[in-house]
This record gives sequence, C-alpha cells and structure tokens, in this order.
Amino acid sequence: MKNFLVHNDEVKREMLESIGISSIEDLFKQIPAQARMGTMNLEPALSEMDAQKRIKSLSKKNNTDYTTFLGAGVYNKFIPACISQVANRFEFLTAYTPYQPEISQGTLQVMYEFQTMICRLTGMDVSNATVYDGATACAEAILMAVRISKKDKVLVSEKLNPEYINVIKTYCWAGNIEIHMFSEVPADTSDYACVMVQNPDYYGELTETPAVSNTLLIVCTNVSALALIEPPREADIVVGDIQTLGLSMSFGGPYAGFIACKEKYLRQIPGRLAGRTVDADGNPAYCLTIQTREQHIKREKATSNICSNQALMGLCATLYLTVMGEKGFKQASYLSAKMAHKLSEKLAEKGIKTLNKQFFNEFVIEVQNADKTLAKLKENRIIGGLKLDSNKILVAATEMITDEDIENYAACI
Repeated sequence: MKNFLVHNDEVKREMLESIGISSIEDLFKQIPAQARMGTMNLEPALSEMDAQKRIKSLSKKNNTDYTTFLGAGVYNKFIPACISQVANRFEFLTAYTPYQPEISQGTLQVMYEFQTMICRLTGMDVSNATVYDGATACAEAILMAVRISKKDKVLVSEKLNPEYINVIKTYCWAGNIEIHMFSEVPADTSDYACVMVQNPDYYGELTETPAVSNTLLIVCTNVSALALIEPPREADIVVGDIQTLGLSMSFGGPYAGFIACKEKYLRQIPGRLAGRTVDADGNPAYCLTIQTREQHIKREKATSNICSNQALMGLCATLYLTVMGEKGFKQASYLSAKMAHKLSEKLAEKGIKTLNKQFFNEFVIEVQNADKTLAKLKENRIIGGLKLDSNKILVAATEMITDEDIENYAACI
C-alpha cells in the first residue's frame, strides 16, 4: 500500500528532478498568469457544529416553495420515500461503476427486472439495461439503424425534443450520417436508414404512430404515458428517458435512457444486457449476455463506445415500478393527464387558447406576452412553464398538481 501514501518532500524533489525542473510552479509556467486562479479567500475553518449551522443558514436563502408547471422532458413527479432508502444502501450506492460480467447477482437481477419492465411497457422483445439519458438513447438508436440498414441518411422529426436533436447532430456529424428533418413523414423513405418520431412529441401532442416501409421506425416516447396509451408495437426500436420513474428533477440529472427493440436486432443494441440462466446447481443465476460493448470485445466490433450504464438510476426506476405496481403507475399517469386537461379547460374559460388537439400531460398555450405572463406567475410563486417563443408557453402538469394549484395559476395569469 506504500504507493498510496501521500508524497513527502523528498519524493516530490526526486520526481521534479526526474523531469528536469526545480519546483512544482515550473509545471505551470506555460499557463498565462492572468488565467491562473489567485489566492482563495476562504473563511476561517469552522468546527463541524458551526459548519452545519452555517450551511443551514445559507440553505434558507433557497426558494423551494414554488409550484412548478415545467415539463419539456423533466417532470415533478411523486417519488415514494422507500426508493431512496433502498437505492442509497451501500450495496448499490458506490462511486465504483460495476461493469465486469461477474458483478454481483443483486445488481444483475435489478438490470434483468428493469429490462423486463421496459419490454412490457414498450411492447418490444428486448431492452438494454439503460444508457446515459433519453438524448443519447435517440442518438444510439440512429447509429443502430445505420448499422442494420447500411444506409447513411436518416429522417428525424422536427417535433423531437430540441436537446435530443442537438445530441443526434453531434453523433451523426462524427459518423458522417446525413440528417433530414421533417414535419410530415415522406411518402418514400426507402433511401433512409430510419424514421425517428416522438410520441407524445416535444409539444405534448399525441399522434398516431406513422406507418413506414422499407426503413426502420424509431419511436421516442414518454414512458409514463405508456401506462395509458397503446405501446408503439409498430416500431422497430423504442427509446426514451426514465426520469419520470422515480428520479427527482435534481437540477437536470443524473437521469437515464433506455433502448428497446425487436428480437432480430438484438445483436445491434448498445449498452449492457442482463440475462437469466441457471448455475451449476440448477439454481437461477444472472449474468451479462450478448457482450457487444468495447470492454468485452474488440473495439472495431463493438456496437457503441458506451462503457457503462446508469445502474443506480435503473435501480430507482425498477423500485418505483415495483412499489407503485400496475394500478399505482396507471393512477399516477391518469392524475397527470387529468390535471393537465383540467388546467387547459380552466385557462380556456379566461380566453387562453390551448394549441394542442390532444395531449397527455403537456400542452402549449398562446398568450399575448410570454415573458410578462411567466414573470407575473413567478411573482406569485408559480413556475408557469417553458417559454417557446414570444407568445407561446409549454405547460405540464403531474399528479403533484392540486385543484388549488390550478385555481392559482388561472387567477394569476
């Protein structure tokens, strides 16, 4: 363990001499002085008790008692307390990323159960054990379609989450893949590797899954909406984010994404897949299977450079679906839709138009001035939604919204 001890002055001097310099400061000579950080003006050290008091006083400056109607991919959902209690156990919560095939049976079983639940929700045959988030799931699905079809052009809906589109553009730029954006699916898609749509789309609109031929269909979906709407079984690949499954908003993450597909595309799916088998004694056992990641096979044969998955986030989602159960999951989604439609109807009474024809829990309203409207709502401790342009706001509701919240929103707008 001696290599892990802090270096003393003698060791530091030997290291500096070996590279031909006399001081640590010489290592940084190439960095301009104006770019260097000066003296850190830290307060005097505090005892643990005083530090706790100081932090508590600072925390009181946070404004946390706002009612939020924000959506656009991240939603304020109810999270049962038991989820964090289990997920924060030392067996799961670790700084180490368990990526070897021989990792613990508990972690592998959670992955297997997660994959099973995602398959049931999406109507697909196979799911991976998560990727980084919904955006990378979309991009990886496109790369997957390109490998399958051997074509280098893709069709992407203009109504896909714009953050997802940006990530797709980065992936496709690096892979020399040509992106064509569309508002309506072209009649002839045979020249393209895939068609990617989102349902519900970024603006909350629910649409029919398009019928395409001679190409792959990728559907990005809100996994919570699948509690109420038919799964996109017509798709070849289904992707999405699992933030609504027991993950807090957390200032933007960490979240996780999933990729599910038909069985015939199994060997092209990126990330990790857990399978169930039996051990030498005939007992159930879990293992990583279909090793398509670059840790396990030659890099040029790997489906992706994804080196890990969001195992802890996948655990939270698995716990959420287990605790809520089928009825509870449907009830939460039903309440989200109910409160969104109730808000839309309440706003209509005040002459504020909803631009969606049909929606799940998110919709676009038209106002005279989006900035003034949102500012007025904020003055009344309401985060009213996401500004789309000068007179359009994207509004979302979840089961966390109450009738009183809706009355307050309508009264302040």
